[in-house]
Amino acid sequence: MAAPVRITEAAIREAALRLVREQGPQALNARALAAALGCSTQPIFKNFPSMEALRRAVVEDALAAYHRFVEAAVTVSLFPPYKARGLAYIGFARAEPALFRLLFMRSRTGETESPEDPDWTADSARAGSSAGLAGQDAELFHLEMWALVHGIAVMQATGYLNLEEATVSQMLTDAFRGIKASWEENHECH
Repeated sequence: MAAPVRITEAAIREAALRLVREQGPQALNARALAAALGCSTQPIFKNFPSMEALRRAVVEDALAAYHRFVEAAVTVSLFPPYKARGLAYIGFARAEPALFRLLFMRSRTGETESPEDPDWTADSARAGSSAGLAGQDAELFHLEMWALVHGIAVMQATGYLNLEEATVSQMLTDAFRGIKASWEENHECH
């Protein structure tokens, strides 16, 4: 008689991430995951105290995949880092729509902190450096740019509108220049 196969936390996390990639965030439940693993739900709850704990682990793994994607894209990009990161964010939505939806289109009601928050501070600083702004001005500038970048990414992730990368690049350049000109004009008046 063969010894039972132990299903590890790593195997569960890998299967859960694959399930989300293939069927979307809404597909992540104990029964579907057990079916994907070829086991009962017992090993899942032996390794994770709750489905919420497993979901947090999957978000961590999706975030790690996102960071790898962005860093790889920025490394080979010919654009300045701030623009390269915006294009990579949109590229991730195109390449990994289900993971994008899990990370950036989920309800955050009740979350005390989001694992994505550290990117906000660094990206605000990059925006400020690119636009010649600092502090709250840089953060507001980044918010204005991010609204466009996120909107394009959502359209990519949902298949609502698929834009060519050259078009997206031009849109980001135009928006950056327009917002920067607006900031320069407003600061001249004060």
